[in-house]
Amino acid sequence: MDSPDNSTHLPSVMEDPSARSIAKVYSQAFLDSAGDGIAGALEEFESFLKDVLAANPQFDRMLRTQGLNVEAKLQLLQKTIVPRATPQFGNFLQVVAHHDRLDLLPQIYDLTVREVEQRKGQRRVQVTSASELSSQTLDSIRNSLANALSTQPILETRVDPSLLGGLTIRVGDTVYDGSLKTQVKQLRARLRERCLNEIQRGRDRFRHQDGN
Repeated sequence: MDSPDNSTHLPSVMEDPSARSIAKVYSQAFLDSAGDGIAGALEEFESFLKDVLAANPQFDRMLRTQGLNVEAKLQLLQKTIVPRATPQFGNFLQVVAHHDRLDLLPQIYDLTVREVEQRKGQRRVQVTSASELSSQTLDSIRNSLANALSTQPILETRVDPSLLGGLTIRVGDTVYDGSLKTQVKQLRARLRERCLNEIQRGRDRFRHQDGN
């Protein structure tokens, strides 16, 4: 199950640690209520985010705005969404709306997807390259990571021409940088250090000669 938009940077509220903690509580409640039907529940959740909120920005703003009180948002959902949703998802939306947390829906979804992936032994890996990688190269990277991480990697690819060549791989908070840009930077640093050492040794020789 893919996130609605892996390339989209979440709004600042989504990066707020307190907001993330709250979203995690709702995510766990969603997982518990879905039970063995989590795959279908996530499809419905994703469809709501993509086909309803993303496709109808005005409706999205009405649910998120502080200009409408909780009761008005609940009534709006009950008239438009709840009758067409499954009982489980309709009830979930009403609970989130009752606590005025509809703005956290994208992050709740994202956390739920990642928890399901983790339960399946999957792990997201961000691969950044200077140009688009072929399917064969991606398969090779995926197989290598599967052996190294003892998990099933889900690759999220990104193109960054500034890397010049090679690629970087991010697993959680760890970044493996094999880009040409970084290699050039490291080479320059080594050459600079070597030059400084040569200059220092030259100074030391002159000082030694002057001392004699």
